[in-house]
Amino acid sequence: MTKKTLGLDSQLYNYLVSVSLREPEILRQLREETASYPDAQMQIAPEQGQFMALLVQLLGAKKTIEVGVYTGYSSLITALNVPADGRIVACDFSEEYTAVARRYWKAAGVADKVDLRLAPALDTLNDLLSAGEAGTFDFVFIDADKEGYENYYSLSLQLVRSGGLIVVDNVLWSGKVADSQIQDEDTQALRAFNEKISHDERVSISLVPIADGLTLARKR
Repeated sequence: MTKKTLGLDSQLYNYLVSVSLREPEILRQLREETASYPDAQMQIAPEQGQFMALLVQLLGAKKTIEVGVYTGYSSLITALNVPADGRIVACDFSEEYTAVARRYWKAAGVADKVDLRLAPALDTLNDLLSAGEAGTFDFVFIDADKEGYENYYSLSLQLVRSGGLIVVDNVLWSGKVADSQIQDEDTQALRAFNEKISHDERVSISLVPIADGLTLARKR
C-alpha cells in the first residue's frame, strides 16, 4: 500500500490499459496513423482520452471548445460523446494536420458537430466573447502552445458557464516543471500557469497525474 500516486512502469501501464481501455476502432486507427507523423508526441494518450470522454459524459456537455486540434484525436473523442446537436469549436492554425482530423470526423459521422476555426486561438476565443457567448460553454480542453496557456485559460473562464469544466494538458511536462535546473520558456510558462491556477478562487481544481498531467478546473 502507498499514500502517494504510483509511478507507472511499463508493466503496470500495460496492465492498466489491458483492464480499462475501451478505445473505439476509429480512435485506434487515428492514433496509429498519427504515430507515423513527426510531431506524434503531441497526441494525448488513449487512457487520457477515455478519462476525458467520461468527464464530458458526466457534465452532460453540449457546447465545447478545444484549443489545439492537431490530428483530431481529442476532438473526435468529444464529438463522439456530446449529443447529436452538440457543438465543438475547434481552434487550430494547421491546414495539414487538421485535414487528417477532418477525414476522421467525417468517417466517424460527427463532422457536423465540429466548427473548425483556422486562426490564432486567442482571436477565436475573443470572437466568441464578442458574439455574446460568454458563460454558455460546458467544457474546454486546452492543449496548445504553452506560453499561451494563461491567456487561453483566462478567456475560457469567461466562456464557460458556472459548473463548467476547463481541462488543461501537459501541466507536469515530463517532470520538467519540478526541476529547477530546467529554465526553457515552455517550462517556465507552465510553472507560472500552475502557480496561478493553484490560487484562483474562481475555480475548484485538481491536478490529475494521468499521462503528462491534466489540470481540471471547475468554474464556481
